[in-house]
Amino acid sequence: MIQLTDIHKTYKVGKKSVHALKGVSLSVNRGEIFGVIGFSGAGKSTLLRTVNLLEKPTSGKVIVNGVDLLQLSERELRLSRKKIGMIFQQFNLLNSYNVFDNVAEILRMNKVSKQVIKRKVDSLLLLVGLQDKAGEYPSQLSGGQKQRVGIARALAMDPELLLCDEATSALDPHTTESILDLLLDINEKLGLTIVLITHEMEVIKKICDRVAVLEQGEIIEQGSVLDIFSRPQAPTTKNFIRTIFDDAIPTMMLNNILVERPVSKVVRISFRGEAALNPVLHSLAVRFSVVTNVLSGSMITVKGMPLGMMLLHISGEEEAIMRAIGYLEQTVHHVDVIQELGVVKP
Repeated sequence: MIQLTDIHKTYKVGKKSVHALKGVSLSVNRGEIFGVIGFSGAGKSTLLRTVNLLEKPTSGKVIVNGVDLLQLSERELRLSRKKIGMIFQQFNLLNSYNVFDNVAEILRMNKVSKQVIKRKVDSLLLLVGLQDKAGEYPSQLSGGQKQRVGIARALAMDPELLLCDEATSALDPHTTESILDLLLDINEKLGLTIVLITHEMEVIKKICDRVAVLEQGEIIEQGSVLDIFSRPQAPTTKNFIRTIFDDAIPTMMLNNILVERPVSKVVRISFRGEAALNPVLHSLAVRFSVVTNVLSGSMITVKGMPLGMMLLHISGEEEAIMRAIGYLEQTVHHVDVIQELGVVKP
């Protein structure tokens, strides 16, 4: 559906050059929800806006639905953009228009008949749950309702692709949840491909199939959301994961562990799917001569899939510890030894 290849974007700020994107390449499959996460200034908005060429890259290829957008004339590009909807962080509604007219305006601009507009807008307002708000104005709506209007407007031209620019960052947690549920519903009912940018890992966790982590204009990690959550590689990714599951161990706790159990390891283990519900600590105690302590643990759901994460302290003889870790590697989804205590390496 989308193929971005070696995208660079450089801005001139006075005599300086600012490199917003540095060789970004990614693909988005038809019908999936793809997330891009990064801290402020990472280049997320610039990247998203290259998909519909609101930002033209300095170099690279932008292919959407098999068409290289950079090779199109201005007229051809305008036609292609009709199949790309976009929703914004600050809603961008016309305050002098009521809800119906905010959604209908783009249809009028494209010379759609009044009868079709009425039918289309009514069905979209029903889809986003605002069928009783058609005559109200933006000043009368809550933030969540304004964003629902923005979503309905983005769907008015029957797009194949929906771009979401921090669509929930201006909303409270409860409203964010309802908007994400709506986007999931739209994705399933309409088969719409969705690309969203965010700085919130909770958003990625709830609705995305795959995710790319952006840092200083470069993709440092990408993959399925389950894989990224269960085995993050880059330090920035690990920092984002810690907003969901904090695997940092306080120094005082480590010192106490070292005094009590001089030879031991701390491992981070992740379970997924049905395995997330299977106990492993009992098996470790029965099969191996090791002592285990749970330092922390949590169970989350990643787009409906259970994912369990646990910090486990294992102590005992070195050989027994290694056999226990080997058993874990065969039993759970992923194991990382994150701390070795009192082990003298040759």
